Amino acid sequence: MYKSSLALAVALGVLAQQAGAAGFVEDSKLSLSSRTMYFNNDNRDGSRDNRESGQGFKLDYLSGFTEGTVGFGVDVQALWGIHLDGGKGHHPNTSTFFPSDTDGSAVGQWARIGGNAKARFSKTEAHFGSALAPNLPILVSNDGRLLPQTFEGGTITSKEIDNLTINAGQLTHAMGRASSNRTGLSVAGGTQDSNKFRYGGLDYKLTKDLTLQYYYSNLEDYYKQHFLGLTHVYQIDQDQSFKTDLRYFDSSKDGKNGNADHFFDNNKGYAKNAGEVDNKTWSAIFTYTLGGHSFLLGHQQISDDGGFVWLNQGSVVDGNGRNEGAGGSSFYLFTDSMINQFAKAGENTTFGQYAYDFARLGVPGLKASVSYLRGDDIRYTSGHGTYKEWERDARIDYVIQEGPLKGLGASLRHGVYRGEGSEASPDQDQTRLIFNYTYNFL
Repeated sequence: MYKSSLALAVALGVLAQQAGAAGFVEDSKLSLSSRTMYFNNDNRDGSRDNRESGQGFKLDYLSGFTEGTVGFGVDVQALWGIHLDGGKGHHPNTSTFFPSDTDGSAVGQWARIGGNAKARFSKTEAHFGSALAPNLPILVSNDGRLLPQTFEGGTITSKEIDNLTINAGQLTHAMGRASSNRTGLSVAGGTQDSNKFRYGGLDYKLTKDLTLQYYYSNLEDYYKQHFLGLTHVYQIDQDQSFKTDLRYFDSSKDGKNGNADHFFDNNKGYAKNAGEVDNKTWSAIFTYTLGGHSFLLGHQQISDDGGFVWLNQGSVVDGNGRNEGAGGSSFYLFTDSMINQFAKAGENTTFGQYAYDFARLGVPGLKASVSYLRGDDIRYTSGHGTYKEWERDARIDYVIQEGPLKGLGASLRHGVYRGEGSEASPDQDQTRLIFNYTYNFL
């Protein structure tokens, strides 16, 4: 079980000294979240399937801030995962759903605890510790399995200027969604750690309907990345709107990237310069909403020189060459879908989604959606010729709205992926059944 001793020491010191201060206790929040999940990944090529179920618990304590010009507080998070049943032989050693034991089977349980010390001055907050979960264009913390991915480091968020939010930070380690250990930071295919991911950016609400974004990030010895974003919502009338969402990423190599130890495998695809980050990606998403109906249509273009790059520790191994279980990451593109990412060199992806909120039919809490993505023009690693892939995802979600089980949510998701080329990912059918419930003590 991993502990960030520095963060916890600071947290406990603040707690001991300030427990009686107004605001610290009165504004505290304590909650226990439960997630039960069944995960079934059916590999259609005949290789070992992944069929497992687990029970996860997440205990969060969020203090308020002490009084004074600068207020101090503490956040503590404890995570515990229990393996319920995987079916003998259905736990791949590279699974990102549950940690692997020394013999390659799933461990019976695992846990970790982390904490953040925090400070607030005016409308600026700083957090330092090992339970950080950023949700930014250049880094999205993954919560797609039993327990969430978290990061260690420090972050600052400032809202001193009206309509402007400034974010900055430096991260040093990651705690994977299927790991009790911390690892260094890396990219898909990168086997060397980097302990310095720096970022900074801003969200500017130009009008109530228009938001502009710019972010810069740097994973030392791997990549530098610029992001530009624009979102606009045109309110046609009270029950009808049209949303435009434009995103652009420009990524390039940094430091040792491209060397034998610090390479990027371009998502196992083509690269103009082998092992080097060299990518430009843009996407445009348009969403029309009418009552309970939502229609989404979009397109994404990955440049020909190399695949899209994002923070991903899936290739990190321990001193014995064993996978750390730190895989599983997210990124800020619609194509980060249930099974595939559609992020290889040259890939043109067209996608659509239809969603419906059944509250309009008198069933609040019930929602359903279906989406389809098709990627064309993916370059073979040789650079000669292209291939294709597609994915179809469907999901239905329901949250009980009243009664003793109020807040209990269920989600059923099913995805189908197919590739049309020798370098395409294996064909897969995937099903997830998830039950979520959070109880608030404070």
